[in-house]
Amino acid sequence: MRTFDHVLSAVFRPWRQARTWRSLVHLVLDLPVGVLTFTVVLTLLVTAVSLLIVFPLALPFAWLLFVCARGLGTMERNRYAALLDVELRDPHPPLPPGGWWRHLTARARTGSRWREIGYHLLRLPVGAVLYALTAVVWCGPLALIAMPFYVDHVPGGTAKLWLLEIGSGAGAWVAFAAGVVGLVFLAPWLTVGLAAVDRKLGRWLLGPSASAELSQQVTNLEASRSAAVDSAEAERRRIERDLHDGAQQRLVALAMDLGQAKEQFDANPEKARELVTGAHDEAKAALADLRGLVRGIHPAILTDRGLDAALSAVVARSPVPVTMHVDVTPRPAAAVESTAYFVVSEALANVAKHAHATKASVTIVRQGDRLVTDVTDDGIGGADPAGGGLHGLADRVAALGGRMHVLSPAGGPTTVMVELPCGS
Repeated sequence: MRTFDHVLSAVFRPWRQARTWRSLVHLVLDLPVGVLTFTVVLTLLVTAVSLLIVFPLALPFAWLLFVCARGLGTMERNRYAALLDVELRDPHPPLPPGGWWRHLTARARTGSRWREIGYHLLRLPVGAVLYALTAVVWCGPLALIAMPFYVDHVPGGTAKLWLLEIGSGAGAWVAFAAGVVGLVFLAPWLTVGLAAVDRKLGRWLLGPSASAELSQQVTNLEASRSAAVDSAEAERRRIERDLHDGAQQRLVALAMDLGQAKEQFDANPEKARELVTGAHDEAKAALADLRGLVRGIHPAILTDRGLDAALSAVVARSPVPVTMHVDVTPRPAAAVESTAYFVVSEALANVAKHAHATKASVTIVRQGDRLVTDVTDDGIGGADPAGGGLHGLADRVAALGGRMHVLSPAGGPTTVMVELPCGS
């Protein structure tokens, strides 16, 4: 029974995912966007090429070609990011210092700008095909579903669908069943597939080349390694400070009390009893400090029972009411879990100290190969992402190749969102 439930859940997954409907919007927009980009870029390209015989007249149109292609490319990269969750980094190198002629020649020698122009020229034919297929996979089943209700009103009492002729009666209801199957089972999956094709086109022509991407990855890895070293050093200093200011001072006081009690055993037993009682209290306080310190390094419950149980304890200790939703099946790697735990812990500590909030929410979900953590409060806002606590979290997240975004306008609300890679 559980296997059947898993199969049904997998079959209907696209209906529950927002990305399916964003993909549908993206595919529907492909045709009108393609008309715009193709018209503008082709007009400027043809004009510039045709005027090469009178070279100076071609220069303004060549400049306009690159500028318009860049603007339309930025628009398209933003569309991919908003609707298909594809972060296409700007592939163009910065322009060298100098005048317009040097800028124009630099643009003309840059391969990524010509790939961008190629994208705009391909956007119309590819977009038209994807738009047509999207219309077929959604409108076709709807037409079949409506077949029993309108076929009697068609001249001749039959409807022609490609090579088929469908009449009233059993044929119409067979078409109805086929339409339901197509709409429920095929249309969303085909939409996701068509969006994947469009995603590859965007990555190929609008994103960085393979060599540029490799170079950027090397740079990111170096930055992540540096951030990891800095984070580890900051953590070491924190542990050293907490030990010195907390448990160590209590243990020193404990040793002094026990030493005085030893001297008073014979001369003043009552005083010795008071000193031992105080030493006992100091021992319990030192033990509590050590437990808190260990919990700050890595709580045992996180290893044993996962994020939900570990964060439930954090939420229970929060002075601000917090609602929490955790769905991370299957469990991510220990390093990812630990980072998500400390993100939530630090964010809720900031809410309690600075936000003046009346409520907060924590959401942690696994979306494919990403673990997404969102902490939101209704406080006064104005959180500084470069501040000590948040900056330390950003370093910890970057060390794992993740991203952290802080949205905190004046007046609130504040949202801390972290995406961590966790494998598939």
